[in-house]
Amino acid sequence: MSEIEVRPVLIGRSLSGKTASDETGVSARDIGSKAAQLRLMSRLGLRVPPAFVLPTALCGPVNRSDEDALRQVRDALTMGIRFLEQETGRVFGDPRQPLLVSVRSGAERSMPGMMDTVLNVGLNEAAVYGLMRLYGDPRLAWDSLRRLQQGYGEVVAGIGAGVFEERLAVLVAEEGVAADADLDSESLERLALDYRRAMQGIGKPLPVDPAEQLERAALAVYRSWEAPKAREYRRLNHFEDLTGTAVTVQAMVFGNAGGASGAGVAFSRDPATGAPGVYADFLFDAQGEDVVSGRRLPGDLSLLERRLPHVARELVAGIAQLEAAQKDMQDVEFTVEEGVLYFLQTRAAKRTPRAALKVAVDLVEAKTLTPAEGRALLAGVDLDKIVLTRFAGEEAPAATGIPASPGTVAGRAAFDSETATRLAGQHEPVILIRHDIATDDVAGIAAASGTLTAAGNRTAHAAVVARQLGRACVVGCRALGFAEKDGRTSVTIGDHTVSSGDWLSIDGSSGAVYLGRREVVTVRPEAELAIVAGWGA
Repeated sequence: MSEIEVRPVLIGRSLSGKTASDETGVSARDIGSKAAQLRLMSRLGLRVPPAFVLPTALCGPVNRSDEDALRQVRDALTMGIRFLEQETGRVFGDPRQPLLVSVRSGAERSMPGMMDTVLNVGLNEAAVYGLMRLYGDPRLAWDSLRRLQQGYGEVVAGIGAGVFEERLAVLVAEEGVAADADLDSESLERLALDYRRAMQGIGKPLPVDPAEQLERAALAVYRSWEAPKAREYRRLNHFEDLTGTAVTVQAMVFGNAGGASGAGVAFSRDPATGAPGVYADFLFDAQGEDVVSGRRLPGDLSLLERRLPHVARELVAGIAQLEAAQKDMQDVEFTVEEGVLYFLQTRAAKRTPRAALKVAVDLVEAKTLTPAEGRALLAGVDLDKIVLTRFAGEEAPAATGIPASPGTVAGRAAFDSETATRLAGQHEPVILIRHDIATDDVAGIAAASGTLTAAGNRTAHAAVVARQLGRACVVGCRALGFAEKDGRTSVTIGDHTVSSGDWLSIDGSSGAVYLGRREVVTVRPEAELAIVAGWGA
């Protein structure tokens, strides 16, 4: 390590409204694109929870267990927490007015869902009661603790998700509710205590000391840079030049604080087609992971407009401001806490090649971009391969789901990433079929021509990755059923059983699912391609 001391980069607004620390010469390469965009949003006057960032330069040394780097992480965390305490008026580790934080990854270029995040860090069973007093909401407090236990357990302690999911499923069944969102505070308290016993039984308890929680979470996020899915994503996207991830520590805002709270993801344009207009998924009484995991079916912007119209107006205005500032289509994560909107992240949106063409043309036509800038926005897009597709003839679908990435494709059914990769290696088109897709499945999504899931939504990580890779994707197909027998997976669509290798066809523009192999007809978007050709070389 260098002898130069690493200091955290601070992001926030003091009570006077001035930006707290606006270091010059700090780039996305130093602090990751996520933190760089947080600084931009703060400078634009959008409401951003205060944060601090540990730089990408520490990632490699931390992963090599360099003692000086580990010391610098501890020192920077101490300095950064002191700043957040000043900004929020809360105290990290305090049982009466606890400051809780999220610990997030962020490389120079966006890698959605490929590295780890831990939310609600700083909470323990003593601070639960302080959180109750702050918000007057026992459910929020116990829900936040059980989320921390699971997030810490999976990301930091390496405990399998099944340890938590099985206990949650048992409790949901015992309480006779549909999902965890319907559990009351007393049930969530029992769940948190059950998680504690399970973690202790494995010998990997959640530390009581918030400082220990924070340090271990930050190191785990740095180390997630070397996770297999992160390495595979960098390979697929030719990101081998990236040197590591930064770690952003941000004051928590709570989308799970009741009926006037929630979490969402919004795009400034449709990421599948490029059509203008805010395209959003939003869940009330939820944290961000609930939205991108696809475990719950969200509403769209109209849901927010009906229940919190002032928040919807502020969101639309903020997204327009971000697109204008960035001169590109944006993907925005946000949280609403008790009717107050907070912007958590913005980035250039992952989009299909078809959407990339339309966005570039629209922005040049609006004189937001010059023709040269429009060409630059299309760098890496093979214009010769952009086609609009449809199935020949008319046929009633066997099922429908949520269209998440356009394309009409036929392929052989594969129920796991390994099978999808093997069949694709035999030059067979493949449809990867899963109940829900985790970001660990990135290799399977890349190998397949299309993806079909029973769960999920338009802004889940799997849908985002499918759009970026130009793969057709249908999610949330409730007609899909899954069964395991003798180590083999079988899938049903209504009364019909689909076996591995069977032909299936999906339409990622309409959400339609068909049995068998259908003929695909292609058409090129000639009008827009002609406009781009007129921009010159």
